This record gives sequence, structure tokens and C-alpha cells, in this order.
Amino acid sequence: MTLVQPVASCRFCGGALSIGFCDLGLTPLANSFVAIDQADTPDPVFPLNAVVCEACFLVQLDHVVDASAIFSDYAYFSSYSSTWLEHAAAFVRQAIPRHALGRSSFVVEVASNDGYLLRNLVAEGIPCLGVEPAANVAAAAQDAGVPTEVAFLTRALAERIVVRHGHADLVIANNVLAHVPDINDFVAALAILAGPRGAVSIEAPHLLALIEQTQFDTIYHEHYAYWSLHSMEQVLAAHGLPVRHLEVLPTHGTSLRVLASADPKVADRCGSFMLDAVRSAEQGARIDDPATYRGFETRVATVISGFRDYLARARRNGRRIAAYGAAAKGNTFLNACQVTARDIICVADRNPAKQGRLLPGSRIPIVTPEAMLAERPDDVLILPWNLADEIAGELRAVPDRGGRLMVAIPHLREIGVVA
Repeated sequence: MTLVQPVASCRFCGGALSIGFCDLGLTPLANSFVAIDQADTPDPVFPLNAVVCEACFLVQLDHVVDASAIFSDYAYFSSYSSTWLEHAAAFVRQAIPRHALGRSSFVVEVASNDGYLLRNLVAEGIPCLGVEPAANVAAAAQDAGVPTEVAFLTRALAERIVVRHGHADLVIANNVLAHVPDINDFVAALAILAGPRGAVSIEAPHLLALIEQTQFDTIYHEHYAYWSLHSMEQVLAAHGLPVRHLEVLPTHGTSLRVLASADPKVADRCGSFMLDAVRSAEQGARIDDPATYRGFETRVATVISGFRDYLARARRNGRRIAAYGAAAKGNTFLNACQVTARDIICVADRNPAKQGRLLPGSRIPIVTPEAMLAERPDDVLILPWNLADEIAGELRAVPDRGGRLMVAIPHLREIGVVA
């Protein structure tokens, strides 16, 4: 049974959650794909309402769904995206000289998924350990030769790892900070792993991009919080991890890569010039002004209305629409727009763990890319817009299929055709 708890105060500082941001109502869990034999069973739904702390301005959900219900058996495998594999390989190529990593080093990755990143360190003979709560995903990493502990990261686990291996030279926490219900325990655990001289590298989608590009589809139950640099610096500093360096990345529609450490010498290895630039950008956007957040829902409503109009025109004109990418963000978008299988005939995904199931809420069938193309749709809506270039390249390589390629965030637009 999935448990959900209302949140009465900020999960970091205890401040009042008095500023509204984006209420998407009652929705199913974004990665709770439905077996065909359960097609007639209603989805469990939970409140999905993002609010803002009036003290630290951390954006967070006002209800927390039990993390074990979301992450213990997980449908997302990083290795199915060639874009993400190259991103991970590039990170490792940069990290090895930056942190002087070698055979006597130790690296920990939190939320290591199927070992997509750590396999690059294994290939270099650099000792490493993944921490991954989803047993099915961790098994794929272990099969690939990546040492992986199946667990959620906590202070207690971090202390056990340090006893066994010593402090880590580098702790990697990519796209996990949003997924943590107990943010203070988690960041304290990162600090324990890194110790007095190690560095913690964190990647997280930038809240400023979410606001400016109306990326409301990145709001779903497994994302408990949404990060500005303003909030992130407060949380990290509270646990002895001042931010020493920052990069802005194109991933996930713009992400921050933050390097934090108790050791000020970390900044000497990589500089910190982007820190001031992003701080200034957030100040210019008034990231600590309640008015910045209160206008967001109006823009979301405009995007939803425009997409509903597009579906209505397609029905009138007899156009058949398919989708690509059974992604969590796509499920948020489709359910917010109240889309069903009457509107979109199928969604393609390369992940066999998703194929043959139905999307939560909309109940659109998930098929192979080949099966989707065989339907000869007039339009293909790319749901994971952050991977649109990769997916468009795959689809354009298929001859004689036709059809427009569309994305819906930050607004509905055509980005090409299928061959």
C-alpha cells in the first residue's frame, strides 16, 4: 500500500509553505506503468502540488509519497539514452584529471542507476561504489561489473561505507537531489562520505529554467523538490559543504552542476567564475520574491489549453497522433492535459521494461518504436523534449514513414518530419 504524508513545513528549514506555485491536482505516480491485465483497475492518485517556503524559497511538494513505493522497483534505465551515456562518459573524462583519480582513489555515486556512469571508472581501474535503491536497476549495474549497494543513502549507511572504504575522493549525486524526501539526512550523508577533503558533485535541473520555459511537466511525485542555486547553497552550507564551483549544463532543459566541499582547495582545481553569474541571474529573476512563483500557474494553463486545441483540430481533420518516450515528464504532461488513448494511439519506447504496458492515467499503450512507426501516424509527439534531438535523429533515419515531429514544451511546435 502506497503511503502519502502531507507536509506542513519546509523539509529543510521548517519555514511556512505559504507561497503557491503549481497545483496539478490528483494524479497517478508518473512511473507507475500499468499491466494490460490491470487496464480496468483505476490508478491510485495523489495530490501533486508544488509550493514554496517563505524563508529559504525551496520549491517542494506539499505531499510526500513513500519513496519505497516509487524507487524500489524502478522503470527508468539510464543506458537507454545514447545522449545520457555520452554525458556520463564526458563527466568522467573531466573528473579524472580534475580530482586526480587513480587506482588508489575511491568514488561513490548515489542513485547510480544501472551503472551507466560508474562503468567508465571501472574501465579505468578506479575503485568505486554505486548506491542504488531500485533492486531491479541495481542488478543491471552489478551484471555489468559495477559494485553496487542496494539501499537509499542515509547518514547511517554513509558512516558504514566510510568504515569499510574510507572517505570518498569524489561523491557523485546526479539528478537525485530532487528525489530525496529527507533532504537534511541525505545532504549530511553526502558530507560524511566526502569527509574533510573530498568533493561532492551534484547535477540538478535549474528551477529558473523550469519557470522561464514553463517546464511544469518536470513536476511529479518522485521529484520532492525543485532547485535554485539560492536554495541549494543554503542546504549544502548548513551541512558543511560550501559550493566551490558551478557549471551550467544543457541537460534536462538547463541544469546546474555544483561542486561542493569542506576543503577550499577544491576551488583551486577548477575555478568558480560561473557562481557569481548564476547568483546574479537568479537575483535578476527575483528568485526570492513570492510574485515570481504566483504567476506560474497561469502560464501552465495557457500551454494546456493550446495543446487541447491542437488535439481537437487533429480529431476534426482526421489526423492520427502517436508519441515517443514513455517518460515521467510525459505522463505529467498528458495527465495535466487530460489526454487518453482516444487522443494518442500509442507511445513508443526503447525500454523493454515499459513495452507492453499502459501509461498511468492516460492508459495509452506502450509499444516498440517500430510498432509505432508501422501505424504511420500523421504526427509524433516527442514527450521527453530534453532528448528531442536524439529521438528526432533516430526517427529521421527511418525511410518512407512521413509524419511531423512535435514537442509541446515550452509551447507546441513542429521540429521536423520523420524521413
